[in-house]
Amino acid sequence: MSTINFKGNPIQTNGDFPKPGAQAPNFKLVKGDLSEVSLDDLKGQKIIFNIFPSVDTAVCALQLKTFSQKAAQLDDVVLLFASMDLPFALNRFCAAEGIENAITASDFRFHSLAENYGVKMTDGPLNGLYARATLVLNENHQVVYSELVSDVVNEPNYDKAMSAL
Repeated sequence: MSTINFKGNPIQTNGDFPKPGAQAPNFKLVKGDLSEVSLDDLKGQKIIFNIFPSVDTAVCALQLKTFSQKAAQLDDVVLLFASMDLPFALNRFCAAEGIENAITASDFRFHSLAENYGVKMTDGPLNGLYARATLVLNENHQVVYSELVSDVVNEPNYDKAMSAL
């Protein structure tokens, strides 16, 4: 269990977020076309993996747009966005913002990020949603950068994540 904050007030997550050097746990998510994607499907690819509460909040929207812009010229990196949002909401957001270089995926069906990544908030006003987090995985899916953002209302450290590539 990890302690993070929501607007300065402590809240808990349901487990421990992967640390640098660890092998990233597998997951199963639902993509925008309702097909499934797992970590195994992305074998041999570097990944910038963003987990967030909801695309319909300002900070989450900014996080997705910023990482999309920063990764726009990286042909050897998969940009993966995941939350509990329905795939339709993620599609709508990406279409409205012109984001075409990311895989958006929902964990509404399997809850595998809660189980394997420990990101589900278990109390506070966003109880049940996922905390804000970023992982950078190398082509062997080893964690090379890990940030469970200390306060859900803050943005992740984009520069540190990008430099980990």
